Amino acid sequence: MSNVHEEEALGKAYDSRLMKRLLKYMRPYRARVIFALALVAVVTPLELAPPILFQRVIDKFLVPGASGALPIPEAWHGVIVISLIYLAVLAFDFLVQYIQIRIMQRVGQQTMYDMRTQIFSHLQRLSMTYFDKNPVGRLMTRVTTDVDALNDLFAAGVVTMINDFFLLAVMAALLFWIDKKLALDAMAILPFILVVTMIFRKYVREANRKIRTAVARINSFLQEYISGMSVVQLFNRETKAREEFAKRNKENMLAWRTRFWPTPSSIPRWSF
Repeated sequence: MSNVHEEEALGKAYDSRLMKRLLKYMRPYRARVIFALALVAVVTPLELAPPILFQRVIDKFLVPGASGALPIPEAWHGVIVISLIYLAVLAFDFLVQYIQIRIMQRVGQQTMYDMRTQIFSHLQRLSMTYFDKNPVGRLMTRVTTDVDALNDLFAAGVVTMINDFFLLAVMAALLFWIDKKLALDAMAILPFILVVTMIFRKYVREANRKIRTAVARINSFLQEYISGMSVVQLFNRETKAREEFAKRNKENMLAWRTRFWPTPSSIPRWSF
């Protein structure tokens, strides 16, 4: 007989059906989301401006000023002007990204509010047999921890991913526009990076799943045992409860280990 506190295994990494259901929660706030995504067109040039400013300072002021082709006062004046422009770019970039993140954080909080309200309303309509089969701690994890993870996806994950994608695309286009051979040389290592990333993603995904499952199990255990502590004390099960909690706590601590990392039991022991 399986333990009622055991957490079921997580599903596949990406499910288009579930993603469509999640995106429905963002429909009431689509105007804010579209505005936040439109700010990518402002963030990307601001992120690419510093290297261009550095190039202009070096090629037009520092090198000519050092070689004597440009008067020193004029060179310093150009450096100061571009330095002020650089500070203005950094300040404006910070402001735009702050607005972008603030909008998505607000959307994430409102989405989380709607989701928790719907989940709680759904729980009230379930039959009593459902609560007999599913521990309260597991349901609490669904309403709290799992919804928080989705909030991180809505609030930061989407915007960061889109910003980075456009930034890399524009950088690659600029590299090929400046020098095609140099761009190809710079991207020669890209296949190796992709291979390493795929391998790293595999193990990190597995570790993250194990961590999420371990957190759900320990939350479920704590909710059940703390709410039923009087029953535990009545039947003198404190020692057994401590042993069970220590086991789950250790599983939670070591949940990051995957097949890539050796477990303590798999490390060979030698006697000297």
